[in-house]
Amino acid sequence: MNTQEAKIVLETALICAQDPLRVNDLRKLFDEDVSADTIRVLLEELRQDWLNRGVELVALASGWRLQSRPEMRVYLDRLHPEKPPKYSRAVMETLAIIAYRQPVTRGDIEDIRGVTVNTQVIKQIEDRGWIEVIGHRDVPGRPALYATTKQFLDDLGLRSLDELPPLEDARAQAQASLLEQGAIEFEGGAIAVEELTALVNDVPEGAEASVAEAAGSPVAEASVEAAAETLAQPEMAPRDEPALETEPQAVSAAEVASGPEHKTPVEPPAAAANEHS
Repeated sequence: MNTQEAKIVLETALICAQDPLRVNDLRKLFDEDVSADTIRVLLEELRQDWLNRGVELVALASGWRLQSRPEMRVYLDRLHPEKPPKYSRAVMETLAIIAYRQPVTRGDIEDIRGVTVNTQVIKQIEDRGWIEVIGHRDVPGRPALYATTKQFLDDLGLRSLDELPPLEDARAQAQASLLEQGAIEFEGGAIAVEELTALVNDVPEGAEASVAEAAGSPVAEASVEAAAETLAQPEMAPRDEPALETEPQAVSAAEVASGPEHKTPVEPPAAAANEHS
């Protein structure tokens, strides 16, 4: 089998797959022993082949996937017009804190946000598959430690947490996105611009502090609200669930950066998640 034929086989598998495919899965397509490096080279060539098309080949945390480009969303939504569900401010702030400070306990989140975290807020994010319990802190009560999942990265179109936008860039990115788009598009819906504008801009005077200042580095201003809005990208598809909580609490990035230190031992989960190749 030559290179072009191998690419056609890979392309067909990716088009027909419902979920991202790992390199090891793609190796099973071939009778001969094709190395993982060879598969990756072919995938990169396929990625180039799909440039300037309405569909793109992307590498995610759980594998490779063919998906529509974000700019095609406005046209695809015309096929299935519907009023989208919305996530509450509390949900987005909680998710942002977990994403940037993981692993964290519910108590850590409450300390950072300054309000009690509704149990249903955590449950809604868990049910969406974006967070999971990865262990328990070795302190009285053994509170659960939450972290984001591969599904969270897949829905954001990321391969690792390192690709999350830096907190100091979150505000600028969120404001630019709102100005250009008027709304952040979700798969199957959008979040109202007024809500996102509030998340980005509704920070009381004096509430903003720098992430870097807490660590003795140059000042860089940001907010959890901006981080939460930055997490609301096209591939995060909310389910049809009502918003659970809408308290307008402003949270500063300094609280995220300098929140409770996690120096206590962490008990690992019973079974570790399988890594994709």
